[in-house]
Amino acid sequence: MSFSGVLPRFPLELAPPDLRPWLGGNVLPGAWSFEAAAPGPHVALVSLVHGNEYAGAIVLARWLEAGLRPTRGRLTLVFANPAAFARFDPAEPTLSRFIDEDMNRVWSDRVLKGPRRGVELERARELLPLLESADLLLDLHSMLWPSDPLIITGRPRRAMRLAARLGMPPLVVADEGHGTGMRLIDRPAFSEPDGSRTAILVEGGQHWRHATLDTLQGCATALLRESGCFDDAPASPSPPPRLAEVTRTVVAGTHCFTFLHPFQGGEVIREAGTLLARDGESEIRTPHDDCLLVMPSPRTMRGHTAVRLARFLTPDEVAAG
Repeated sequence: MSFSGVLPRFPLELAPPDLRPWLGGNVLPGAWSFEAAAPGPHVALVSLVHGNEYAGAIVLARWLEAGLRPTRGRLTLVFANPAAFARFDPAEPTLSRFIDEDMNRVWSDRVLKGPRRGVELERARELLPLLESADLLLDLHSMLWPSDPLIITGRPRRAMRLAARLGMPPLVVADEGHGTGMRLIDRPAFSEPDGSRTAILVEGGQHWRHATLDTLQGCATALLRESGCFDDAPASPSPPPRLAEVTRTVVAGTHCFTFLHPFQGGEVIREAGTLLARDGESEIRTPHDDCLLVMPSPRTMRGHTAVRLARFLTPDEVAAG
């Protein structure tokens, strides 16, 4: 899947990390797990689900080099798709997102237990038992297009409440997942209404930016603090969280999907009925006032998500779920 000649050149402020010291792992290739003597939750931090999103891998490599260990419970650090990362080329930085298929769309039982084979599928099958043993899981991602960083929580309100407590980044969005395949955070182990295991995904900002690295490290640090696996450290002041829920996922129905303006993720459109885009002969308009645009993609192929539209929630709505 090549976008050469279509996408603009994006600056690479972050050099790809040297992960060679960490690819052996101590429980699985590319996976490290450390257990404290004192009881506590199992916290898993996952990076490199997409091979060109390596800011999260920089965070985990730094912590491994520093000898980070929990004082209670268990900490697991995962480099999920090192095979795709190994193909990263600064001249074509989008081409190493995956090898055979998007690793963040393969997590349903139907796919994992099916007959298909591929690099990402085999790796997901290998990692699944380890990841599903986590009480708290944070999946570290970044974005191609400029956007406010945000935490995505999937359906469970417990995940939204956890994300709101972290405070980094302050924008939290609940959604219904992707029609093209199940994400890791939507596994039944994490999404059952009466369950206790919780998984969230953070989009730290644009790929390869220093600010994105800072956001991912801040979010991961906040989760470690929240989990109780580490001795308490003072939390940095953060703005009150903004909590929203996706009301419509807009999927391009044609190859002619075009936004009227260069929208960025995090923008709020004040009036319902505002024209956002044209998809062939169809018009895409905001379904309600104060409509939050979640990760609009200026280059959208037919069948792919162009933007998610969301409404803001009150604290009572979040608490009631």
